[in-house]
Amino acid sequence: MAAKKGSSHDIRKVTIDNLPETVENFHILLKTKLGLEGDLVVQYQDPEFDNELCNLSSISELPKEKATLKVYTKTFTTYNTDSTLDTASLSSSLEEGTSGGQTRQLPQPFVIPAFSFDVELKLKQGNEAYHRDGSLLDISKDMKSDILEKLAEAMYVHNPYPTRDEYDCVAQALINKHPCLKEPGSVNGWYCWKFSLKFKMGNFRQRLRVAGCPELKVNTRTSSQTGSKKLKRAKKSEVNFLPGFPEGKTQHDLDIERSVLVSEMKKRKVDWRQIDEMMYNTFSLRRKEIVEDEPLVAQVKERWPALFSERQVKCIFVVVLLFIFVLNFACTPQAEFARLTSVDLKGSLFAGLDQYLERFLELYKTKSGIAGLTRLIKCLDDDSSTQRKRTVLLLGLPHFLKEDPSHIFKTVEPTDIEDMFTKGMKVGIVMVKEEDFIDVLVVLEEAVILSNLRDVPSAISMLMGLLFALNIDYPKELKYTFEVIQKVLMNIGGRQCSSLVHGLRNRLLRKTM
Repeated sequence: MAAKKGSSHDIRKVTIDNLPETVENFHILLKTKLGLEGDLVVQYQDPEFDNELCNLSSISELPKEKATLKVYTKTFTTYNTDSTLDTASLSSSLEEGTSGGQTRQLPQPFVIPAFSFDVELKLKQGNEAYHRDGSLLDISKDMKSDILEKLAEAMYVHNPYPTRDEYDCVAQALINKHPCLKEPGSVNGWYCWKFSLKFKMGNFRQRLRVAGCPELKVNTRTSSQTGSKKLKRAKKSEVNFLPGFPEGKTQHDLDIERSVLVSEMKKRKVDWRQIDEMMYNTFSLRRKEIVEDEPLVAQVKERWPALFSERQVKCIFVVVLLFIFVLNFACTPQAEFARLTSVDLKGSLFAGLDQYLERFLELYKTKSGIAGLTRLIKCLDDDSSTQRKRTVLLLGLPHFLKEDPSHIFKTVEPTDIEDMFTKGMKVGIVMVKEEDFIDVLVVLEEAVILSNLRDVPSAISMLMGLLFALNIDYPKELKYTFEVIQKVLMNIGGRQCSSLVHGLRNRLLRKTM
C-alpha cells in the first residue's frame, strides 16, 4: 500500500484478493487496509447506468472485471465559536437521531446533568425516602434555582430555543430520575417544573445575550423598535446558525479578507485552495450579514461570489483494483451547508432517495387519480435507471402531497427568454429540454443562480444548500414538499415534523424496515 502525504488528496494503492460476502465486512476490510475510522460511504460507477455513482448496498452489484469506487469517511472540520478547529463525525444512516454532529433537537431520552454536590446529596436522600414511604422532598428556593440553572445549561447546548415538547421532555426526565421532586398538586408531577424551566431558560438566554453571544444578541430589542420583531433563530436544525468571530479577528479584518476573496474570484485562474480557506475564515461574517441584514440574493452574490460557484472535483488516483477518492468540496453551497448543519449535502439527500426510492414509487402508483403522478410513472417504462427513478420521486412529491408543483418546477424550451420564465418565481427548479433535459437551473428571487446542473436530484440538493446558506424560508405553498425533503430524505431535524409528514414516514418505514 502506498500513500501520498502532505496533499489535499489521500491516495492509496490497495489490492484485495477475495472480496467479502457482505458490504459490512467490505467496509471493515477497507478500514483495516486504509487505516480509516468512522462510518464509510462506498459508491461505485455502474456501467448499466452510464457510469453514474450509486451507493453500494450489495457486493453482487460490483462489476465483475474491475470496479471503480469512491470511498470516503464522513468527517470534516467544523466551525466553532471559540475559533478552534475540531472534527465532527458524520453518519450517513437515516435512523432517527443519527445524522451526526450537534443537532438542534434535545436528545431523547434527555440525560439529566449532575447537580452540585450538596444538591445531589439531598436528592439521593429524598429519592430513598420516596421509595420507602412515598414522601416528597421539600426543596428550598436556592436548591430549585440550582436545579433549573443546570438544566438550562444542558438544554442550551443542544437548542437555545427549545420547543414546548422539549420542555415537556426535560421536565418528565427530571421527575423520572428524581421522583422525590414530584409536585403534590399536579396530575403528572412535573407541570410547574416545565413552566419554571421556561422562565429560567429565558433568563439564561438574557444573560448570554448581555454577555455578547451573537445568536442571542441578534434578537435584542432596542428602544427605537416598535411592534413585533421577527425572531431570528435556527429553523432548519442548523448547528452553526450565527457563530461568533474567530478569536483575534474583528469585523473589519474579516471584511478585508472578503475583499481579497472577491478580487481572487475575478482572476482568470482562480486559486481555489486560497478561496476555500478564506470562505472558511469569513463564515461568521457571512452569517452575520445574511441573518441580521437579510439582504437580497443578488446582493449576497455580489459580496460573496464564491458561495455560488460550481467547480469540478478533481482527484488523482492509482489503479490496481480500486480507485479510492477523498471528497474535497469547494466553497459551493455544499461546503456552506456542511458548515451550517454538520451534514453532507448531496450524500444525505441521495442516501435518503435510495433508501425510500422503491417505496415512494409504490405509493405513487396507488394514486392513479392524480394525473401528474400517472404521467411521471409512465416515464419509467422507457427508462427505469436509478437516476430516472430519483427524478420521478422528486418531481412527483408535490403531486403526492397535494401541493402545486408549478410553484417549484417549470419546464422551458432552449429558445425561451430567461426574464420571462423566471418572472414571479421566488424559489424553483427550471428544466430546459427538447426531447430530454439539456440543462437544469436553480432560480431564486426571479434570477438564475446556478446553471449547467446535470439532473434534477443534483439541482434539488443545490437548492437546499442555497436555502440554508442564504437563510431563506421555504415557500408556504410547498411547506410539506420541503419538509419531506429535509426531514425524511435528508434526515435533518426529523424528530419534529408535522402530523402529515410523520404519517408518511411511518408508511415508508413499514415497508423498508
